[in-house]
Amino acid sequence: MSNQETAPQPLECESHARPEPPEARGRLLEPRDVPLGGTRAMTVRRTLPQRAQSLIGAWCFLDHYGPDDVAQTGGMEVPGHPHTGLQTVSWLFTGEVDHLDSIGTRERVRPGQMNLMTAGSGIAHSEYSTPETTVLHGAQLWVALPERHRFTAPAFEHYTPAPIDVDGARVLVFLGSLCGDTSPVVTFSRLLGAEVTLRPGQVLDLEVDAEFEHGVLVDTGEVSAAGIAATPSQLVYQAPGHATLRLQATGTGPARVLVLGGEPLGEQILMWWNFVGRTQEEITAFRDRWQLERSGDSRVVGAVESGSGSEAGSEAGAARKRQFGAFPEDWAFTLPAPELPNVRLKLRG
Repeated sequence: MSNQETAPQPLECESHARPEPPEARGRLLEPRDVPLGGTRAMTVRRTLPQRAQSLIGAWCFLDHYGPDDVAQTGGMEVPGHPHTGLQTVSWLFTGEVDHLDSIGTRERVRPGQMNLMTAGSGIAHSEYSTPETTVLHGAQLWVALPERHRFTAPAFEHYTPAPIDVDGARVLVFLGSLCGDTSPVVTFSRLLGAEVTLRPGQVLDLEVDAEFEHGVLVDTGEVSAAGIAATPSQLVYQAPGHATLRLQATGTGPARVLVLGGEPLGEQILMWWNFVGRTQEEITAFRDRWQLERSGDSRVVGAVESGSGSEAGSEAGAARKRQFGAFPEDWAFTLPAPELPNVRLKLRG
């Protein structure tokens, strides 16, 4: 049975130039540079979370990176690391990235394709740009799982949406429904995720769910979104209550954006390192468990039954007792968890 409780209805799009209604205006969110570490420190531009906006629907984390010369930055080199309580969405504009995880998934993501990993109760994965990649450019997004689904079993989906033409605009719907197309990918709250490329000067009215919050991340070009002018890596927020989201390419060339949306989560979450939880104690337990499992501590598996025909004493049975799964043999190294801060973590949302 699908975890998507309500099937999204197809939403249409129109391309024209009627005056922008003033009530459709939103809010501009600026990115901040965040180095991901390493000797050559790949830098991303982060617009979620921030003080002015923690969530857009269940979207809780948004990093935009590139186009980066891999010869200078070293590309994406993220060893095995854990996640809980969320789904990760990997979306590329240029380059290729290999994903490997602790439930046995090996998947390469390319431009116009989506890797969606459900962490749920716990998973570990690694991401490396391929040796053939010379320029890396994309977005890494997180979705917080609602309370009733946040301990679901880990899973993985790979999806390649078919492009839609709307009067010269190119639309790729990877989550939810837009412009008459609906993604089949499973989510645990109602969401929208789409790449939209506008031709120069184009005005595009997107028919959207009025119950959703929406965010428009500008990738290339100059854009007016919900009446707000934005440039690359800026994010425009539009609150619920609007059935139309207007996009306009305002520069001399085309413009490309990511349109993200969702029903307000209605819950407060804690985010620390790679974990999404609800209490400080829960985050601490996730961290401690990861440290035990990555060290190979014998307390991870504990006592198992022995006897003919029992899977409890097998490798598969032991792996299920590991919160973050069985590490792939390829992993020579996993990331240690940082120390928790000496102050209480702040709830978001």
